[in-house]
Amino acid sequence: MTAVQVRLAQGTPCWVSLTTGDPDGARAFYGSLLGWEFEPDSARAGGCVRAAVHGTEVAALGAAPPGRAQPACWTTYFTVDSADLAAQRIRECGGTVAVGPLTVDRIGRTAIAADLSGAVFGIWEAAGRSGREPDRRAAGRERADRPGEPAWNELVTADEAGAAAFYRAVLGRPVATGTQPDGTPHDGAPAGGPPHWRVHFAVADTDLAVHRALALGGVLRAGPYDTPDGRVARLADPQGGRFAVAGPGRTASGAV
Repeated sequence: MTAVQVRLAQGTPCWVSLTTGDPDGARAFYGSLLGWEFEPDSARAGGCVRAAVHGTEVAALGAAPPGRAQPACWTTYFTVDSADLAAQRIRECGGTVAVGPLTVDRIGRTAIAADLSGAVFGIWEAAGRSGREPDRRAAGRERADRPGEPAWNELVTADEAGAAAFYRAVLGRPVATGTQPDGTPHDGAPAGGPPHWRVHFAVADTDLAVHRALALGGVLRAGPYDTPDGRVARLADPQGGRFAVAGPGRTASGAV
């Protein structure tokens, strides 16, 4: 399918990044599992690299700050028209802005924040939105869910109503959440842990991807199980970074 470049609307997930204490191990794990290739990211310091699938950039991997006992974690970024205005709205709505907004070379402005429940997320204002050099991170494409690409992002939280109100006020649009108001997950799997954004990566076969992840030192946290959106499994990489994989359902894939 031919990629179609479009300008993403405010509030659209546009990027994911992993912060880890073992970047080399993470590159080996995700490269083998999802078919990623890596190139140094000249726009970022700290040894950050971008991952690509068939020439399409899909994620970034970076080293955790030295001296910090910080668990590996994936962060979902949302497109905003103005990082400064979005950061202001986050604070006004009771959230926290931990880093930024900061200018990243000439390609845009970014900030790391947390919502009312503590779930961490990022915001990204592409430089092209204010007349400067555009960045590929701000351009969307027709969704194909090709293996190795982010398929979707969802918020795992016990307070769906509060989260919906927060993100609607900050981003101007609703979000997909991983739990019902009573704490029951949409996908039927136990939520567990603190509120967080969960990134799903598309795979051709969920069960084979799980087998491969375990062989590479990953941990299976839940599944595989079938959902209306396909067959899903929740995993953790060898450094503890949590993510999910999603492939065609058992019926769609021809399995019994």
